[in-house]
Amino acid sequence: MSKAPSTNATRLLKQQGVAFTEHLYRYEEKGGTAVSARELGVPEHAVIKTLIFEDDRKQPFIILMHGDREVSTRELARQIGARSVQPCKPEVADKHSGYQVGGTSPFGTRKTMPVYAEATIFDLPKVHINGGSRGFLLGLEPAALEGVMPVIRVSVALP
Repeated sequence: MSKAPSTNATRLLKQQGVAFTEHLYRYEEKGGTAVSARELGVPEHAVIKTLIFEDDRKQPFIILMHGDREVSTRELARQIGARSVQPCKPEVADKHSGYQVGGTSPFGTRKTMPVYAEATIFDLPKVHINGGSRGFLLGLEPAALEGVMPVIRVSVALP
């Protein structure tokens, strides 16, 4: 594999003094976290998806979720005080984040957005989260998420 890319995410983490490891893997279109977990040899539960959603007022936000879980949109809307929420279309998500879907990182996004995270993510000793490029994950302690940006914990995971 080639050298790890320098992205807005890695530059921000380095600037903030956050310890992380870089992991390249062969990206597969629509392979999702199952592929990255397999390639890295880690549990899919510890691979964190960065999803760009919007509420009923079209306000974008980030939701971080375990790779092997889905987001309960009804429960998420209830917990954040919205009438409804839904994932953004890929082209809209790309515009908000500055990253390409499949390579979206919660760090160094183009637009500052609220960040919600499934609370159980913080129970893990280490997570792998996208580093801002397809086929590139960062390994770090979950507490580092809250050290870099304001994170609101929610309980919205579906099996």
